[in-house]
Amino acid sequence: MRTEIENIVDDIKQAVSLLRRHLDWDQAIRRLDWLNNKAEDPNLWNDAAEAQKLMRERQQLEDGINGVKMLERQLNDNIELIELGEEEGDAGIVKEAEDALKALKSESGRLQVEAMLSGEADGNDCYFEVHSGAGGTESQDWANMLLRMYMRWAEKRGFKVEIMELHDGEEAGIKSATVQVKGHNAYGWMKTESGVHRLVRISPYDSNARRHTSFSSVWVYPVVDDSIQIEINESDCRIDTYRSSGAGGQHVNTTDSAVRITHIPTGIVVQCQQERSQHKNKAKAWDMLRARMYEAELMKREEAANAEAASKTDIGWGHQIRSYVLQPYQMVKDLRTGVESSAPDDVLNGDLNEFMEAALAHRISGGADAAVDDIA
Repeated sequence: MRTEIENIVDDIKQAVSLLRRHLDWDQAIRRLDWLNNKAEDPNLWNDAAEAQKLMRERQQLEDGINGVKMLERQLNDNIELIELGEEEGDAGIVKEAEDALKALKSESGRLQVEAMLSGEADGNDCYFEVHSGAGGTESQDWANMLLRMYMRWAEKRGFKVEIMELHDGEEAGIKSATVQVKGHNAYGWMKTESGVHRLVRISPYDSNARRHTSFSSVWVYPVVDDSIQIEINESDCRIDTYRSSGAGGQHVNTTDSAVRITHIPTGIVVQCQQERSQHKNKAKAWDMLRARMYEAELMKREEAANAEAASKTDIGWGHQIRSYVLQPYQMVKDLRTGVESSAPDDVLNGDLNEFMEAALAHRISGGADAAVDDIA
């Protein structure tokens, strides 16, 4: 094998070794066997909260073990294919196996990052909010593009998405939206996306075809389950009801069923208009408020290690985490990690894994944010 491929093989082997060590392989196998047996116990669900906790652990262990086995199997299969192709002088087989190994290296990196998502809320579902910045129609259209991008990303990962609330812009796009993402490690994957996102393009709303810069913010926080106790005094909250907005037709309510809860001491505001029932929207809004309060507590613990809180303070210059440039050239650049893509259309269609993996690795490593030059 050529030196490049030998290096790739070594990298994959190292990833397998690190993943085995992270899992504590022998202990993980024994624990999974015990959990599988426990899952067949008819009395397990007598305590629903404990059962859900055990099933989440089972799924996490199963995913980790299967991921390592997959890497080992595909590594050995492709090494054998390369050796076979070289013996038979079949360059096509060799090329196909080498390409597969390159893809496997990327997959091994993703699995390493996912294995390190061990924060207390990383495995939870999450909410993400999108808010348009100053700039009217331009930023509202950009907010809608971001909403679509994250929903595409979530669907590609097999996550389920539910729009909790959405406020349309006056002419196009959206003023804000809140979406719940359901899936294993949803919060762990999305938590580094909080911040301001900057778009540079020739405006489709400008008759003079001038270049515009728009800003919108994204905020991600975990769904909290019953095992996490969050105390909220109802006397500290103001509850408002209003009529749901939407695209029209059957999606618009004729009653004040949408609910907004404001936590006065912190200024945290949550809204839900997903259901036609005001009672159901209020219950979900309380869940969202508990999640926001919990996320605020997590941020207090981490504020010494990251600047997420600062990214929420202003939707504009100086607080952006990523730039999406469509004109005069095409590039997406993460301003924290330096990761770039020259295919912004793919990124806006949900190809975000490379950016997320780099941001997670950067955050997990505990390194200080490096200064990264901005894009003009």
